[in-house]
Amino acid sequence: MSASNAEVKKFKKVKTILISQPKPERSPYYSLEKKYGLKIDFRPFIHVEGVTEKEFRKNRIRPDDYTAVIFTSKNAIEHYFRMCEEMRIKISQDMKYFCLSEAIAHYLQKFIVYRKRKVFVGKRDIKDLSNYFTKHKSEKFLLPCSNLGAKPVVEYLENIGVNFREAMMYRTVSSDLSDLRDIFYDVLVFFSPLGIQSLYENFPDFKQNDTRIAVYGSSTSAAVEERGLTINIHAPSPETPSMTMALEKYIQEANKK
Repeated sequence: MSASNAEVKKFKKVKTILISQPKPERSPYYSLEKKYGLKIDFRPFIHVEGVTEKEFRKNRIRPDDYTAVIFTSKNAIEHYFRMCEEMRIKISQDMKYFCLSEAIAHYLQKFIVYRKRKVFVGKRDIKDLSNYFTKHKSEKFLLPCSNLGAKPVVEYLENIGVNFREAMMYRTVSSDLSDLRDIFYDVLVFFSPLGIQSLYENFPDFKQNDTRIAVYGSSTSAAVEERGLTINIHAPSPETPSMTMALEKYIQEANKK
């Protein structure tokens, strides 16, 4: 294939895009769709499932044996309180909550009466909470997590000597995409290695052919390359910090008349 032909194939016209995430209420993707006359569909390739109470009890963990809990996500909050409810555990009014970010702390207000004296908030990283951990060394911490764990958080807590225990309360699993078997898109957009894993769990014989693949982040890129696939669109970059910007840049080139 000549270089010019390769370039033509690389920038083949885009009409349809599948975003491997839930459909948002508002999104710049809608503007992109309208501006270029595209068909953009949304479909989560992965989803979260709660661990059953019966399965959780096998770990011999009781949330009320702990005096503090560390929340790394909204899912962690939801499944912590779900598990407490299913186990008929009444959470102490003195329970302390350590949240990785303002967004997580704000979500916590759906489940508790918010008092600053018992909620400690970081900017977005576990290290942001270091001063609070120092001041509350005597606490016994529970870390609700998924089957994927929370490796950076665990490593940090171990390094500073926090008394904690991980508690798997939910799983991130591949969604059933079997209804998409005979549907083809010009561009598939991925945001995590788990999305790639789900693609191959659903379609083990997947061949890229003329499908363009867009990826967000270095770990997603690595997962795509491990499968021998070609990355056509990549974000973030200094020029295209968001996926919509990266897609638009590609479409402007590919859809030239």
